[in-house]
Amino acid sequence: MKITKDLYQGSLALLTDFYQVTMAYAYWKSGKAEEEAVFNLFFRKHPFQGGFTLAAGLEYVIDYCKNFKFGVHDITYLKEMKDKEGANMFDPAFLKYLSEMKFSCDIDAVEEGTVVFPNAPMIRVKGPLIQCQLLETPLLNIFNFQTLIATKAARINLAAQGEPVLEFGLRRAQGIDGALAASRASYIGGCTSTSNVMAGKLFGIPVSGTHAHSWIMSFETELEAFEAYAEAFPDNCIFLVDTYDTINGIKNAIKVGNILRSRGKEMVGIRIDSGDLAYFSNVARQMLDESGFPEAKIVASNDLDEHIITSLKGQEASINVWGVGTKLVTAFDQPALGAVYKLAAIRIENGTYAPKIKVSQQSLKINVPGYHNVKRYYSKGKAVADMIYLEDQEIDPKGIVIIDPIDSTRRKRIMPLFYQEEILLKPIFRNGKLMYKSPALEEIRKRAFEQLETLDKTHKRLINPHLYPVGLEENLHHLRTDLVLKAQKFDQKDEK
Repeated sequence: MKITKDLYQGSLALLTDFYQVTMAYAYWKSGKAEEEAVFNLFFRKHPFQGGFTLAAGLEYVIDYCKNFKFGVHDITYLKEMKDKEGANMFDPAFLKYLSEMKFSCDIDAVEEGTVVFPNAPMIRVKGPLIQCQLLETPLLNIFNFQTLIATKAARINLAAQGEPVLEFGLRRAQGIDGALAASRASYIGGCTSTSNVMAGKLFGIPVSGTHAHSWIMSFETELEAFEAYAEAFPDNCIFLVDTYDTINGIKNAIKVGNILRSRGKEMVGIRIDSGDLAYFSNVARQMLDESGFPEAKIVASNDLDEHIITSLKGQEASINVWGVGTKLVTAFDQPALGAVYKLAAIRIENGTYAPKIKVSQQSLKINVPGYHNVKRYYSKGKAVADMIYLEDQEIDPKGIVIIDPIDSTRRKRIMPLFYQEEILLKPIFRNGKLMYKSPALEEIRKRAFEQLETLDKTHKRLINPHLYPVGLEENLHHLRTDLVLKAQKFDQKDEK
């Protein structure tokens, strides 16, 4: 499925920040447009104060890059732009260059559903400087949001401890685009279904839902409403019981459940959307069991998130299914991931890559320079550490040291000979040609589950998780340190 083509019917090249276009023009004017550059997309902190992040959005990136072009209407819009003096902002020759430009970058990326960690690239883009620059904003837009939501969904599903989590967020999502992307990312993160029918159509996600309070209110009595719904959907009856009085609502659901049973059908369950969910779910469980409905499910909704679900679990609430909406699809407690896209290297005349460093007074904001990749080490199926390393660096199988990019006192010695390893950045595009076959969404979802299983449970704690080791290979650490000192014009000889 071509996502952008299906949703937008055309080019998305102008879905970018204006300064990307002005930089592109300046690169072209200065003769640097075709210089080969390497950019990395990464994030600096886990969202939600967590211990892991779940990558999502690659299929959108692939679709965007496959369709990347400046169409006639894009060029017309840029042609009409004026500077402060009223003159054309862009040279016609530049606009002709854009109209003829074909996507020709190499892209390597972590697969969707992969557990990822701060400072390690999720996407590496290599190609003409102008193209790499123009890709910055759309790639960040896609990965920032979908990775954030997939991570939130994974946390909620961990809190639910294997019980189904239904994504109910369409009406509260950040617009049509946000709703669709959130439904897809939530499914990757472990949700079993969505209320979003269009997401079901586009992505093949199972859809679910029953009725709202308005259905009950449109009838003279709650009992009539339940009976009418059972007549319409005898095989899919989950009755919303809290419109007027939750206890009476449960009683009415049981009455209609008995009617269904007399017709050879079974009530699926009830839903509680307000009040004390722990108390009412336990009362409902007792009433349903005593009335001969021990298999009836109890669905809870009402602004749930991983923390409320954990609390309800601790209170031994009798809830089987969790409907989560607003706080999932809006990433309510952290509205942005904060991933960034930084220049890491420029290819020079001898064919090698000159590393580039961005220096800051905050060590967190100093990027990792050079043309590098990420390797994950496993022991007995469990992830033990990630190493960021230069592509041309030989790795001693007998022993290496990785050094935390933020705190150089945090170090870990690894003997690769005794571990299984996986290179995380996979080839996606080569010279603009797609090399990667996107797996089905079900496979991506399965990968997310398997990836989370490779993490020790201490890394998956919702509060104060244990820090997973991610470090620079020692030679890369020294290169980075030297470049920082050089950029700061710090000469150790002068400090005697």
